[in-house]
Amino acid sequence: MNKRSFIKLFFYGFVSLIIPLKKASTLEKKIINPNLTDEQKKIMFGGGTELAGSSILNYEKRKGFYHCANCNAKLFVSVTKYDSGTGWPSFTDAIPGAFITKTDYSHGMTRTAYYCAKCGAHHGHVFNDGPGKSGKRYCSNGICLIFIPD
Repeated sequence: MNKRSFIKLFFYGFVSLIIPLKKASTLEKKIINPNLTDEQKKIMFGGGTELAGSSILNYEKRKGFYHCANCNAKLFVSVTKYDSGTGWPSFTDAIPGAFITKTDYSHGMTRTAYYCAKCGAHHGHVFNDGPGKSGKRYCSNGICLIFIPD
């Protein structure tokens, strides 16, 4: 095998590893709820963020569960919700296995974004400044959540 053949083999082998991974991550995100608004689609699948203070869920105090607006997966228990003062619904803990996380380098900062494990919809960012035992603050786009009371 000459040097040129080796380089081509190495290059195509490397590319074949990258392309399937990219396709797999694209396939994970799927719109399940045909009734999502354009704003919900923009945030959940386009990387957008709702305006701080715009969610009616900031004022929700009843007991119940917060579900993904796209696939209805249970994400948070109401007892973990608190007022973080940020303008977005915030939680100290998520239901185990509800989310997958990914490092987000957008907007000139490094943050941890979290996505619904069932449908891949983006919900917000998690920070290490929460008041609970976990020390986490799940900062959520309220428009991506549905509250179902007990």
